[in-house]
Amino acid sequence: MVVFDFTGRHAVVAGAGGGMGEAIALALLDAGASVTAIDVKARPASLAGYDDRLTFAQGDLTDAAFVEQVIGAAGHERGGIDYLANVAGVLWFGRDKSALDMDLGVWDDVFNINLKSFVHTARAVVPHMRAGGRGGAMVHFSTIQWYRGDPNPQDAYQASKAGVCALSKSLAMQLAAERIRSNAICPGMALTPLQARWDTEEKRAAVASYAPLGRIGTPQDMANAALFLLSDAASYITGIELPVDGGLLMRM
Repeated sequence: MVVFDFTGRHAVVAGAGGGMGEAIALALLDAGASVTAIDVKARPASLAGYDDRLTFAQGDLTDAAFVEQVIGAAGHERGGIDYLANVAGVLWFGRDKSALDMDLGVWDDVFNINLKSFVHTARAVVPHMRAGGRGGAMVHFSTIQWYRGDPNPQDAYQASKAGVCALSKSLAMQLAAERIRSNAICPGMALTPLQARWDTEEKRAAVASYAPLGRIGTPQDMANAALFLLSDAASYITGIELPVDGGLLMRM
C-alpha cells in the first residue's frame, strides 16, 4: 500500500457524504490532512472520530453562497487551502435519459449538481490557494461514460461529466503558472451507493466479468488515484483525465 503524507495540509472534499467522496476524505485524514467535507447528506459515521481535523458542513453544493461561506470560513480557520476534491454527483436512472425525450428540468438539475457545483467550489478555493503562495492541486470526478454513446442513454449525466473534464483542463491551463494543478479522474464500474441496482452477487459477478481486470472498482480504488494526483508525487502532472476502470476502456 502506498503511503502519502499530507500532514499540515488542508483539503476540501465536496461530496464527502458517501461512496468515493467519503473514501477520499477518510484517506486524506488518515494521511494527516485537515479536511473540510461538504455534502447535502449528513456526516457518515466513518468520519466521526476526526473532530480536531475535520469540519463537516451539510448543505447544498449548488448554492453558491453556501459554498463560498463554508470554504471561506474553513480557509481562514485552517490557514489556507491546499487541495480540492470535487466528487459530488448524481446518476438518476429513469429520469435521466435521451436528450430527445427527457424533462429538461431534470437536465438542468443534473448539470447544476454534476458540473456547476464544481465551478462553485473552484471559485471559492482558488483564491486561498493563490494566497498561500505554495500552489495547490484539484481533482474532479468525471466518468468513462462520456467517451462513448449509449443505447440506453443518460445524456445529462454523460454531457455534464464531459464538461467536468473540459473544465478541469481549462483550469489546469489557467493556473499552471501559479503551481495550481487540476486533473480529472474518470471512474469505470465502481461499487458505490449510486449503483444500488447491483444488489445481488449474481449481478455483481456479471458486471465484474466485463472488466478486463475481472472485478468491480471500489471507492478505495478511486481514493488511491485521487491521493496520488493531489500529492507531490504528481507535481509534474496537470490537465489530464485518468481512467480508473479496470481496463474497461479497452473494450469500448
